[in-house]
Amino acid sequence: MKHIWRIITSTKVLWPYYLAVSVFSVLVSVMSTIQPIFTKGAIDQVQKIVGGGHANVKLVAIFAFAIFLADVGQTVFSNIGGYLGDIMSVKLKQLLQNRYYSHLLSLPQKYFDAELSGKIINRMNRGIGQIGDFAQMYSNNFLQFIFSTIMSLVIVSYYSWQVAVMLALLYPVFVWLTAKTSSRWQDYQTQINKHLDVSSGRFAESVSQVKVVKSFIQEARELSFFNKHLKSAVDITRPQSRYWHNQDVFRRLVLNVIFLAVSAYIFIETANGRFTVGQMVLLIQYAALVRMPIFSISYLIDQTQRAIADSKDFFEVLDEQPDIADHKDAKDLVIKQGEISYKEVSFSYHHEPVLKGLNFTIKPDTKVALVGESGEGKTTITNLLMRLYEPQSGEILIDGQNINEVTQASLRSQIGVVFQDPALFSGTIAENIGYAKQSPNTEEIIAAAKSANAHEFIAKLEKGYDTEIGERGLRLSGGQKQRIAIARALLKDAPILILDEATSSLDSKSEAMVQQALVNLMKGRTTIIIAHRLSTIQNVDEIITIRNGQIDEIGTPAKLAKSNGIYAQLLKLQLGKTDDTTTKLKKFEILG
Repeated sequence: MKHIWRIITSTKVLWPYYLAVSVFSVLVSVMSTIQPIFTKGAIDQVQKIVGGGHANVKLVAIFAFAIFLADVGQTVFSNIGGYLGDIMSVKLKQLLQNRYYSHLLSLPQKYFDAELSGKIINRMNRGIGQIGDFAQMYSNNFLQFIFSTIMSLVIVSYYSWQVAVMLALLYPVFVWLTAKTSSRWQDYQTQINKHLDVSSGRFAESVSQVKVVKSFIQEARELSFFNKHLKSAVDITRPQSRYWHNQDVFRRLVLNVIFLAVSAYIFIETANGRFTVGQMVLLIQYAALVRMPIFSISYLIDQTQRAIADSKDFFEVLDEQPDIADHKDAKDLVIKQGEISYKEVSFSYHHEPVLKGLNFTIKPDTKVALVGESGEGKTTITNLLMRLYEPQSGEILIDGQNINEVTQASLRSQIGVVFQDPALFSGTIAENIGYAKQSPNTEEIIAAAKSANAHEFIAKLEKGYDTEIGERGLRLSGGQKQRIAIARALLKDAPILILDEATSSLDSKSEAMVQQALVNLMKGRTTIIIAHRLSTIQNVDEIITIRNGQIDEIGTPAKLAKSNGIYAQLLKLQLGKTDDTTTKLKKFEILG
């Protein structure tokens, strides 16, 4: 029940729509409930003729017209309610999608490290779809069934309390029998959802990396993996559905027996003269009105169970703790120089130590390269600077200001990033460069592109800056994508810059263009470089080498070249030019 209540309370801002739809649902139930009364009146008049009397033809005509008006009322009220229900459904999905997406964006980086993007999307679609269906069902059907049943029982009790009691027993008996099957059904649904999430997650991965799939001729493998989990969902659905419908046969047989008792009682009492033919017809019609919701309640309960089962994952995401919030007295970061200091900084991934008591300072307007084997925590150091993760101990200072004591927005606004993967969005070139600022003008975008050596190739495109680049910039070459990413960082104009070497996967011509753009970008900024080329390392002001999660050496390229440490070893390996030395260089993610 707590899940149902949470679904209702999560969408309570739409109460005016719920109320309006409910009102029209009640009006529809009133229109359907009063019709047997008019039918009874007409039959009683006609019965007088059978008994040798005279029928009031005018009154019969009035009853017929009343039935017509009730029918028209049902038509009008149900369609008005349906229209409001459609609007409510759209607004409900908008509300939940915004809430889900907003919460996702607030979650820490570690959440996304552990989840497949396809799974995250599937949870949203499935959860919101079922919650929307439940809300519509609740407002359109449930209340209508409840009110029509209550009104029918009240009217029936006026003529026969015995029939009213038998009909009233239908609901608790049916609900009790259904509740017994609910837990097992939901266990099945949880298993189905797991397989659907895995298949959706892999689907999204393979589509986003379809070039890899095709290059390795693994279309059949991916399809097999996808079908395997879909088949598992189908295989679990079979016993789930069989179990549900076997139980439903038993439930309905119990109700059939109760309806037999109701019908027999009404017919026998009519034969004994207690009820008139009109009253008999009235009671039979009301019994049918009560019967219809009862047999429809299987659908209602099925939808309710689906809403509970499918919304669990949705609400689990909403229950995830967001990024550590800013302190209530957090101030905006103010950078005058751009000095960065790490003091006794330690960090662990899932209780596995990565960084252990780091101590170093990066002077303003200098270029520093981080060097170490893969997995030593070079990227983690920059992620901590941006507060994508929080250190377990120690502190990071920028111009003497602890970054945990400033607002995250002001911190990240002062740091520009160029990733090894350019990470572009679908849309135009102008939109991707302009992503760095809230409302950049055309002149700013073009100026940034020129500094990034991107304006020349952009100008040659048919639509120039309005060229659509496709998902992740697939319509551009690697060098073109990197230069757009650099232009984006230039437009941001942040005093601190992080470079996850942007030239490691480029050909020599593209690399030269990008290198010049990077030189323009680094001017006047404190720059941290996750280095992948020795040529880059040799041109920095200082090198920080990392071994076993700790600082191994700090110094200029000239100094460390003589120290016999990691950097000196890399220089010697570069001279070797053998398969063995190439392998050793790759351990340090160095291309030579």
